[in-house]
Amino acid sequence: MKKFLATIFLFAMGISLAPASEAAAPLRVSTIPDEAPTELIRKFKPLTQYLEKELGMEVKFIPLVNYAATVEALSAGKVDLVWYGGFTHVQARIRTKGDAIPLVMRIRDLKFKSKFIASKTSGIKNLKDLKGKTFAFGSVSSTSGHLMPRHFLKKAGLSPEQDFKKFSFSGAHDATAKWVEAGKVQAGALNEAVWDKLVKSKKVDLTKVSVIYTTPGYADYNWTARAGLGEEKLSRIAKAFLKLDPQNPEHKKILDLQRAKGYIKAKPSYFDGIEAAATDAGLLKKKPKN
Repeated sequence: MKKFLATIFLFAMGISLAPASEAAAPLRVSTIPDEAPTELIRKFKPLTQYLEKELGMEVKFIPLVNYAATVEALSAGKVDLVWYGGFTHVQARIRTKGDAIPLVMRIRDLKFKSKFIASKTSGIKNLKDLKGKTFAFGSVSSTSGHLMPRHFLKKAGLSPEQDFKKFSFSGAHDATAKWVEAGKVQAGALNEAVWDKLVKSKKVDLTKVSVIYTTPGYADYNWTARAGLGEEKLSRIAKAFLKLDPQNPEHKKILDLQRAKGYIKAKPSYFDGIEAAATDAGLLKKKPKN
């Protein structure tokens, strides 16, 4: 069944299923599945077509079932370029022993934020009110849907394991919003970009759900590449992203789908804070002291 769904996904992306040996090796691109599959298709198809044109090579989108699968695929050399959250990037960097490098990121991702939302019937007005309530994170490996919300909950003196009546993982940001809206949980956390998109497209009922807290900014999403691609190819890929200009109508369509105003070069040091937060939360093993 999974193989059949993957085939349908690739067909919808307009991508050939021909083996790589029939032509030059394609650039294999993937993403963490942080939104519904239909939304990922809508977002990434124009971008892969743009990259094909700019790089002069086939770009193949490889759908993967969960966050962990993207880390394993990159470490095994089965994909070359992945749209990661900050935490997944750190996991990939550790898993590949440094072969995963952050290439570019959206301007907004230097100061990304998470939103805590709650049902208007729950009586929740701030983080302290979450005590004794039901709560939803996104994916376990999500930076903006789990790690950083957990980090800021800890700063507020709250532990999900000890203070929530129950907490669950919805698997995706848009799913978290729907869970809160439907009353499946009383509150949840998701990334601000998805929340803003849901509000703008009127896909969340603001008479039922409201924002109770917005976190401080932190480094998050980035395009992570295998260092093994080589400096020349990595430079060409980075230049293609940096070339995207919101003043160009065709480029603007691509940027709007990515919820971006443009891209900048990413540096490994930008994600040191994410690694520290994950270690503090017990989601990464502490590095042994020399």
